[in-house]
Amino acid sequence: MAHSETPDDAQYRDKLSDMQYHVTREAGTEAPFTGIFWDHHDDGVYRCVCCDAPLFDSKHKFESGSGWPSYIGPVSPDAIIEHEDNSLFMKRVEVRCATCDAHLGHVFPDGPGPDGMRYCINSASLDFADRGEDPAAK
Repeated sequence: MAHSETPDDAQYRDKLSDMQYHVTREAGTEAPFTGIFWDHHDDGVYRCVCCDAPLFDSKHKFESGSGWPSYIGPVSPDAIIEHEDNSLFMKRVEVRCATCDAHLGHVFPDGPGPDGMRYCINSASLDFADRGEDPAAK
């Protein structure tokens, strides 16, 4: 799903790096094994880079071998929204931030968790809050 331009886009362009903007506002994808969080193991909460909403907990992160951060689920069901994505001649489910509609990545039914889902998320769409330093990450 492509993002259409809004008045807020100028604010996002000022706040985000080119890659962060491309991923979150234009539904882009970073190359595997290049994002800062694909091999990140600190304890805390991954937040939306656009609006700071909590999205994924490090306790739900696992090594998928895909080259992108992968989680068994979001911090809560209402943290994200999912849309059918038929781009690139594939049927996938896109994951977006429920607060600001930032593109995060995709979800696949091949994960290890109780629901069998793998939330494959672009590092460029995330910030990290260490559980010991951010009271909201507890």
